[in-house]
Amino acid sequence: MRQGGRSMAKLRSRRSALIIIGLFLVMIVLSMVSLSVGSVSIPMKDVFRSLIGQNMGSSELILWNFRLPRILAAILVGAALAVSGALLQGVIRNPLASPDILGVTGGASAAAVAFMTLFTSYSIHWIPVVAMVGALLAVLINYTLAWKRGVSTYRLVLIGIGLSTALGALTMFLLISGPAYLAAQVLNWMTGSIYGTSWKYVQIIFPWIAVFIPFSYVYAKELTIQTLGEATAMGLGSRLQVTRVIVLLYSVALAGAAVGVAGMISFLGLMAPHIARKLVGNSYSLIIPVAAFTGAILLLLADLAGRMLFMPLDIPAGVFTAGIGAPFFLYLLFKRKPIR
Repeated sequence: MRQGGRSMAKLRSRRSALIIIGLFLVMIVLSMVSLSVGSVSIPMKDVFRSLIGQNMGSSELILWNFRLPRILAAILVGAALAVSGALLQGVIRNPLASPDILGVTGGASAAAVAFMTLFTSYSIHWIPVVAMVGALLAVLINYTLAWKRGVSTYRLVLIGIGLSTALGALTMFLLISGPAYLAAQVLNWMTGSIYGTSWKYVQIIFPWIAVFIPFSYVYAKELTIQTLGEATAMGLGSRLQVTRVIVLLYSVALAGAAVGVAGMISFLGLMAPHIARKLVGNSYSLIIPVAAFTGAILLLLADLAGRMLFMPLDIPAGVFTAGIGAPFFLYLLFKRKPIR
């Protein structure tokens, strides 16, 4: 029996490793395709030559100044939102949980829009930092209101929904009352777009991803235990409230950084963790990396579709994630089961 169990464990481990490698390769292939296609098509061989440092003239300018930072931003933002959603689903034990539901993205969006409309003399490169502060304040309000001899996930979700609605109303008020010439820019950002992303934004978001995704992996075992239920987790020695606070902060940092760079990209934090769970099961040691690659792939696909399907228009990626995510949310709603 033990040998059979070990054999099954080895097979599952090998399968999971192959899935992670496969997703990584898909992400690389999509990135290369995104570098190659566009309003100006660049042959794949020229893309390779430019990436290895061989000067390609005007093609190199397009690749390095416009397309490459945009693709890297898509990968980082997609991974951040996906892991943020996975952490929330693990903490709240609700398959419908995502950064939107606790007011995380609502707080980030409201803070960023307030900054863009009220502090027009400051550099827009401060937006990611401002968005993270707004996301943190929203979660602190949610957590404070939900506290009653501890925090139940039920109260977090209910208060989060109300908070998200209020923050959405505040965001629209700020947009309407702000300068008219900023309206189009702010609306495009709110839709969720990585159009025009520069290396500056990549440099801003990268440290947050490089720190908080590995940090969240440290709590993967705790999250896996908590899927068994609060009583069972506490019986197994899980520090439930401490873990919940820390993981929520990690989720806020990731979602806030992503929203600050790309705006409101809806449903990505909902879809990617579910896909990861279908691929590798319930262990968060596997869900976190698989969700990160899945989120990156989904946002790369959405951005590629936005660039290519309606040329010369550049449709925000958030339009496509919302178009896919809304029916996905309804499917989960009708199929609703607790995460096990």
